[in-house]
Amino acid sequence: MNAPETGSAVAPTPLPSPSLSAAFAATLRRDFTLAYRHRGEMANPLVFFLIVITMVPLGISPEAAVLGSLAPGMIWVVALLATLLSLDSLFRSDFEDGSLEQLLISPQPLYLMVLAKILVHWLVTGLPLTLMAPLLGVMLSLPEAGYWPLVFSLLLGTGTLSLIGAIGAALTVALRKGGLLLSLIIMPLYVPVLIFGASAVRSAVEGFPVGGQLAVLGALLAVAVVLAPMAAAGALRISVNG
Repeated sequence: MNAPETGSAVAPTPLPSPSLSAAFAATLRRDFTLAYRHRGEMANPLVFFLIVITMVPLGISPEAAVLGSLAPGMIWVVALLATLLSLDSLFRSDFEDGSLEQLLISPQPLYLMVLAKILVHWLVTGLPLTLMAPLLGVMLSLPEAGYWPLVFSLLLGTGTLSLIGAIGAALTVALRKGGLLLSLIIMPLYVPVLIFGASAVRSAVEGFPVGGQLAVLGALLAVAVVLAPMAAAGALRISVNG
């Protein structure tokens, strides 16, 4: 009768990988927690948005007619700059603490993980800007007809801004001071969103239909949802591994 082998080792059973939905939800929870811990950084775009709009009547003119004509473009330009202000930190903390490398080698699709991060960025930046916009429209004497088009255009446009901005943030994540380069990369891509967003509000104020502009903004958002996370994922691989 043979004696049992004492030196043989039992191979460990590999842990099952989490499902796509569980990994997506875990990334959302982690990024929300990080955003809550850095509430000051999260508030910076909102404070910037509020301060600039408050200064416009002081620097240009307090007359309602002048402010009302400037309000659509001014609100959209400041919203764009406020979104740009927060983009540099989208992947920065993950790169500095090493978790970005773990994300790149995880078995889950990087596309979904990047999309989760962009969604959190929009929820803590783009959505508050959208909700704050009607109040700032009152401060700039925006005519009543422009309020709902302003909200809808920002709701669609800020999502596109976050998605496109993620590409630039991914390309510059490994640079120490990549803010200026990020602006140079992203600003030309923001121009169509700015044009159609401001045009929708201006057309509503002048009594023209805005369905065409909102449809274009929706199409830009749909294209960005499909392509931008894919491009950002590729840019992250290049920036971290290259």
